[in-house]
Amino acid sequence: MVEPLLVRAARREPVERTPVWFMRQAGRSLPEYREVRRRLDLFGICRRPDVCAEVTLQPVEAHGVDAAVIYSDIMLPCLGMGVDVELVEGVGPVVAQPVRGLGDVAALRQLEPAVDLPFALESIRLVRGALAPERAVVGFAGGPFTVAGYLVEGRPSRTFVETKRCMYGAPEVWHALMEKLADAFVGYVAAQVEAGADVIQLFDSWAGALSVDDYAEFVAPYSARILAAVDVPTIHFATGATHLLADLAVAGGDVIGLDWRVPIDRGWVLAGADRGVQGNLDPALLLGPFERVEAAAERILELVDGRPGHIFNLGHGVLPETDPSALRRLRELVHERTRRAAA
Repeated sequence: MVEPLLVRAARREPVERTPVWFMRQAGRSLPEYREVRRRLDLFGICRRPDVCAEVTLQPVEAHGVDAAVIYSDIMLPCLGMGVDVELVEGVGPVVAQPVRGLGDVAALRQLEPAVDLPFALESIRLVRGALAPERAVVGFAGGPFTVAGYLVEGRPSRTFVETKRCMYGAPEVWHALMEKLADAFVGYVAAQVEAGADVIQLFDSWAGALSVDDYAEFVAPYSARILAAVDVPTIHFATGATHLLADLAVAGGDVIGLDWRVPIDRGWVLAGADRGVQGNLDPALLLGPFERVEAAAERILELVDGRPGHIFNLGHGVLPETDPSALRRLRELVHERTRRAAA
C-alpha cells in the first residue's frame, strides 16, 4: 500500500524528494477559485462538499504539490458550537457575542462532528477518493489560543487586551473555555482522520503573542491534548513564535512549522533533533522576481542539507496577489533540486 510522500517525510523516513505544499494554497490566488467565490462565501463553500472538494483539489492540479489541504477555516467548528461568527472580508472572524464570562462558556454547545459538521467530513472523503495515493490529505484545526482569542476579542486583535485580561483576571473563565475548545477539537481532528485525512496541522497562528511562561500555563496543555488525539503525523504551527519553538515541540507535533523570521537550521535546533520541520519561505517573496524566490529556496535547501524530516512550505499562507505560475515554478525547483541530491 502506497503511503503519501508527506506522511513519510513527517515521520523522518527516507524520501525520494522533499515534499512540497503551501499553506492557504486552496483558493487565494487561483482564478478558478475566484470564480467559485463569486457565487459562494467561504462558509458557503464549506457547506457544499462537492464544491469544497473542487476548490481543495484545484491547487494540486495547478501547482503539482504533494498534498491537498482541505479548504476550510479555523472558526468552522465554532458554528457547530452555536457561535454566531461571520468572516468579514478584509477583517477576519467577527463574533456577534464575545465570550466574557462562565455563562458564555456554558452556552457553547458540545461539538459532535458527524452531526454538526457532516459536510466537512464528506469533503475530506471526496478529496481522498479523488487524490492519487502518493499525495496526502492535510486536515487541520485552529490552535486553541487563536480560536479562543477570536471568541474573547470578538474580532482579530494584535494586542489581545481582552484575551489577556481574561487569562490573568478571570483564569477560571479562560480555562473553562480552553477545556471546551480542546474537547471540541479533539473530536474534530479524530473525525477528520477517520474520514481520510493523512496528516493534521494545528494552526495556532497568534500564539506568538504570548510569553514562554504564559504559553506553558494557559495554552500548552490544551494543544497537547489535541495533538495527541490522532495516530497520524501532526504539524504544529504558529507565527511570530521563534521564542516558543521548543515549547511548541514539547506540547506536541511530529513536525514543527517555522515562519520566515528564523533561518530554518536555527529553527530546527530550537524545535529539536527528534522533530521534522516545515517551512519556511517568506510568502511575500513570491510577489517579486523569481530570481529572489529561487535564491531563497535554494538557501533553505542548502541549510537543510538533505536532513530527513523536511517539508517545504511557506512561512505562512499564500498571499492572494501571488502569481499561481510562481508557485508551480517553486514546487518544480524544490522537487528538481532535492531529487538530484537524493540520486
